[in-house]
Amino acid sequence: MNIETALAALHTRAPDTILPAVLAAIEPDGEYALVQGPTGSTYVSWNTNGVTACVPLSVAGSDEGFEEGHPGRLRRVDEPPPRIARPLGRALASGRLGDLPIDLESLGEFQQAVLRKCAEIPPGEIRPYGWIAREIGNPGAVRAVGTALGRNPIPILIPCHRVVRTDGRIGAYAYGPQMKRDLLAGEGVDPDGIEHDAGRGIRYVGSDTTGIYCYPTCRHAKRISDDHRAEFRSEAAAGDAGYRACKVCRPAAA
Repeated sequence: MNIETALAALHTRAPDTILPAVLAAIEPDGEYALVQGPTGSTYVSWNTNGVTACVPLSVAGSDEGFEEGHPGRLRRVDEPPPRIARPLGRALASGRLGDLPIDLESLGEFQQAVLRKCAEIPPGEIRPYGWIAREIGNPGAVRAVGTALGRNPIPILIPCHRVVRTDGRIGAYAYGPQMKRDLLAGEGVDPDGIEHDAGRGIRYVGSDTTGIYCYPTCRHAKRISDDHRAEFRSEAAAGDAGYRACKVCRPAAA
């Protein structure tokens, strides 16, 4: 038997499972594109379930930098598909998630709860870490909330820049405090004013015409004129003065 005949005798049909397995191994886990966001060019990635990451180009630096910072295999495309592009455009323009699908399934239950509550904070308003902890039914987990937000894979879209320190100061941000200030300023928040009030110990403001107190950036608080504005250092002080908590921004005593 010559060598050709011997080799031919070794030929066998590959199992039907081989091709699907090979295709699965080389198929990307998701795609990404560069879009325009509130901080300029921004990488956004997605999979079949929804958006998985959002990182400004100024942070990632390059396609390679973005890909290295995210697990799995990603494929760069020119633009998102319509199912992502349309709600993504609305979310970036409005500062609200709206109907944009997001994929948080790889995260733990606690972090998912923190991020979904964070997404409820309206643009132009801020809340302290303790507000999220209380709202998700875990008021003692303020530090854990901060850790969860620090690991937010979809910042800007899930607006962790709208969460501040318990004392009212703007605090840290994964992409640096200046970007946090810029994002807030772009939404109409005065970062210097926030820091000034926090430095004076002012955490809540109330209207002497309604008897309601709010977080200073609440949309109702913004309508209070100087003549009718009351300032409080604590929920207890507001309560002692006969004020009740706003049902919209829900300060801690609500």
